[in-house]
Amino acid sequence: MKKLIIFLVIVLIIVATVGYVYLNYKANYNEAQVKNAQYESYDGKEIFGTDLATLINKAVDDNTKNKIEKEDTGLYADNSTDSIRIDVLFTDDNKVHSMEEIYNSGTDTFMQYYNQIRFKCTKIDYHSKTGRVSYMYFEQIAS
Repeated sequence: MKKLIIFLVIVLIIVATVGYVYLNYKANYNEAQVKNAQYESYDGKEIFGTDLATLINKAVDDNTKNKIEKEDTGLYADNSTDSIRIDVLFTDDNKVHSMEEIYNSGTDTFMQYYNQIRFKCTKIDYHSKTGRVSYMYFEQIAS
């Protein structure tokens, strides 16, 4: 009788552990899907500079909330789980600028000059470990 009770307790612990791991995985997966949807809505679409400035502010805010470290260059480091980077190609000077560069210069200034200029997301990458968006690339559309 004791062996049966011990066996049932062990089975119960195993089932509870597997259930916990599965529910934790599902919660993380659903959270990643919600976060990704916010960024993926820009993929392949043309947006105005005001929307791009909002997206840059969101990405910087998400990196800050997730406590992403900055490299010596001042750019957010890739932590392989939940960091995000955005680069923007400006046709004005044919140069790629990082979101940190735009953010540090002031998104208000960016919006003042680029609010009616259109940009298009041409590339989006994901973290292999978590499936979350890790990188977005925007190009200025010549007016």
